[in-house]
Amino acid sequence: MNFFKKIFRKSNNDKLEKSLEKTSSSFLEKIKKVVVGKTKVDAKTLDELEEVLITSDVGVKTTLKIIDSIEERVQKEKYTNAQELDTILKEEISNIIFDNSDSDSYEIKEKPHIILVVGVNGVGKTTSIGKLANFFKNQGLSVMIGAADTFRAAAIEQLEEWAGRAKVDIVKQEMGSDPASVSYDTLNSAINKNHDIVIIDTAGRLHNKVNLMNELSKIGRVLKKLNLNAPHEILLVLDGSTGQNAYEQAKQFSEATEITSMMVTKLDGTAKGGVVIGISDQLSIPIKFIGTGESIDDIEIFDKKQFVESFFKKKIK
Repeated sequence: MNFFKKIFRKSNNDKLEKSLEKTSSSFLEKIKKVVVGKTKVDAKTLDELEEVLITSDVGVKTTLKIIDSIEERVQKEKYTNAQELDTILKEEISNIIFDNSDSDSYEIKEKPHIILVVGVNGVGKTTSIGKLANFFKNQGLSVMIGAADTFRAAAIEQLEEWAGRAKVDIVKQEMGSDPASVSYDTLNSAINKNHDIVIIDTAGRLHNKVNLMNELSKIGRVLKKLNLNAPHEILLVLDGSTGQNAYEQAKQFSEATEITSMMVTKLDGTAKGGVVIGISDQLSIPIKFIGTGESIDDIEIFDKKQFVESFFKKKIK
């Protein structure tokens, strides 16, 4: 079915700035200590900057890439004023965040658009699904949720509560039911009812990659019986407050299954927002959404330019 909708990010950046306030304050304070009293960018300055990035949860590999780029620019462009370092750093961070599309929008090319949501328990997966459902509904799209996380106690009830808040349809079975069966019923119902979006929750287990891979593969196979392109998206939800643990989770999930996009949550309560930079760079997976608070409306399409602006509290070109 021919269907195309492009959803643009809201221009209001207040929520994102507020959610990154702790990260930004901590980061900028560290940067200030690096440049204070300095008249040029030298090896010592770069060493100190490297430490700032690592302690801000950017990650070692990504930090080294950023430092190498800055060192090359300093030598090539003959920067001597250490006060300009934050401008150079800001530009390099913006360049390194992976983005394979227009970063201020979200495209839906087929109806129904099928999103398979993965993530370990405790990262805010259920909450994120509720926010996503509400977000799409507010865009004028009809949404159906599939409760295929059938092994965790209360998972179905929690998802049902969020579906109620978002005022969207939900398909569920008894606890312990086959997740693939729930997924099939969800998509079948969505097709029959002409829904635009299908969001399917999956079990938050990562202790056995083989089991996870088999389960997601089975879900994918049964969905393809109804739609050969299903799922259109496998969205990984990550808890940004866990810093490098979030990166390790993303790495393990990407090794177990194909992750096509990510959503980062809980940045408002932490100073570890730098992990977004490292995850995006190291895994080359686009971040599509970002959680900006606890309310059902606290969700934004991720825009790397806006993210960096909020991170530095300064505009970039």
